[in-house]
Amino acid sequence: MSRIELGDSIELIKTVESQSVHLILSDIPYGISFDEWDVIHNNTNSALLGKSPAQSKSSLFKSRGKPLNGWSEADKNIAKEYYEWCLKWAYEWLRVLKPGASCFIFAGRRMSHRCICALEDAGFIFKDMISWEKNTAAYRAQRVSCVFNRRNDEINAKKWEGWKIGNLRPLFEPILWFMKPYPIGQTLTDNILNYDIGGFNEIELKKSQMDNIGIEICSNIMKVKTKDSDRGLHPTQKPLSLMETLIKLVTKEGQIVLDPFCGCGTTLLAAKKLNRDYIGFEIDTKHYENILKRIKQA
Repeated sequence: MSRIELGDSIELIKTVESQSVHLILSDIPYGISFDEWDVIHNNTNSALLGKSPAQSKSSLFKSRGKPLNGWSEADKNIAKEYYEWCLKWAYEWLRVLKPGASCFIFAGRRMSHRCICALEDAGFIFKDMISWEKNTAAYRAQRVSCVFNRRNDEINAKKWEGWKIGNLRPLFEPILWFMKPYPIGQTLTDNILNYDIGGFNEIELKKSQMDNIGIEICSNIMKVKTKDSDRGLHPTQKPLSLMETLIKLVTKEGQIVLDPFCGCGTTLLAAKKLNRDYIGFEIDTKHYENILKRIKQA
C-alpha cells in the first residue's frame, strides 16, 4: 500500500482513491519566498533570492526575500495568490480523506490565514490551531541605531538606541488542524464506528508530551525540541518526534497517512516507524532520492 512518487502533487493527488486516507500531514510551502520552491506569487523583481554582501557571509539567511511592504504594487497580491494556490489542491485533499479524518498543515505565521480560508472554502472544517513551541530559532532583527550609524547620523542613532527592524524571535509555529466533515445527521461517534476515524488519542498525546517535556498534559501547545538528527536534510526540516506525535494523535496502526509535499520524508518515516501505511509526493529529484534512501535505511 505504501508508496512514494516523484512529481507535482497537484497532479499526483488525482491518482489517490476517494475517501481512502485517514490523515494528511504536510509541511507545505509558506509562500514567503524562502527559496525558489517557496515563491508562490508572480514575481516581478529580479532581485528576489539574490544576495547582498552581508548575506554572502551569513549562515542563516543566504538569499534576499521581499520586504514586508513589497517592492511594487504587484506585491500587494502575494497573499491573494497564495490563497489561490492553496485552492488548487484543497478540493482534492478533501476528496481523498475519509469523513471525519484530520488534516494537519504547517503553513507559517504570515500566510496561515490564507490557507485557512482556502481550505474552508473547499469544504474543510477548521478545527484548531496547534502551537509548536520550538527550543531554538534564528533571530536577526537589525538595530535601527546601526543603520543610522552607517549614515553618519549620530543624533538619530542615539535617539533610536534599543529599537530594531524585523520580527521577534519566532519560537512559535502554527500547525493548522482541519477535519473533513462527517455525514449530516450523524454524530462524530457514529462516524468513528463507520469509518474508524474522527477522535483523538489523549493517552498517546500525554505520553508524547511526557517524552518531550517531562510533563503529562493534554493541550494544544506542543513543546518539541529539534535534535541534531532533525537537521541537514532539508532547509525546513521538522522534528521526527513532532510528526510521530501528530500521527499517533488521530490515527491507529495500519491506517494511511498522506504527505503531498514530502520534503525530506520525515512524515513518511514517522508513519513507517508507527506501523502506518503512507503515500508521499515530492517534486524535487534530489529530495525524492534522499527520501527513498532514508526510508530504506529505516
